Amino acid sequence: MGSHFRSYIWDPVLILSQIVLMQCIYYSFLGLWLAVVDSLVQTNRSLDQIFSYEVLGFATMQGRLSMMAFILNSLTCALGLLFFIRRGKQCLDFTITVHFFHMIGCWIYNAHLPAALSWWLVNVACMALMAVIGEYLCMRTELRAIPVNSGPKSNL
Repeated sequence: MGSHFRSYIWDPVLILSQIVLMQCIYYSFLGLWLAVVDSLVQTNRSLDQIFSYEVLGFATMQGRLSMMAFILNSLTCALGLLFFIRRGKQCLDFTITVHFFHMIGCWIYNAHLPAALSWWLVNVACMALMAVIGEYLCMRTELRAIPVNSGPKSNL
């Protein structure tokens, strides 16, 4: 029976709860960032800002600010990966899962798959940011030196 540094046990309840937690973090902080952006430019809040692909665009000020909120949200979700996932190897998996469920939500909300190029560009950029920054933060904590007790030694 050899001991392992990290033992990996298949725990579907843990994985499902982490997926639900990351979705909650994604939508709650996206809502928060959109509320901040909306308060700056005095626009009305709507679910369209989260789920409608037509809102994200380069042509209007609201579209550019919504893109900024999505990018800021990916940075916030990277911190969620650090605090709740804690494994660099799993950051890409959870990032893709969060954005896949977001795409499914957009598909249901709009009754068809998002067709705007700007929606796809923003979401791919957010996936890349969230995964890379999350992996960087997790790897930084994983590679910390393990302190070894260097207390007083006894002379025998």
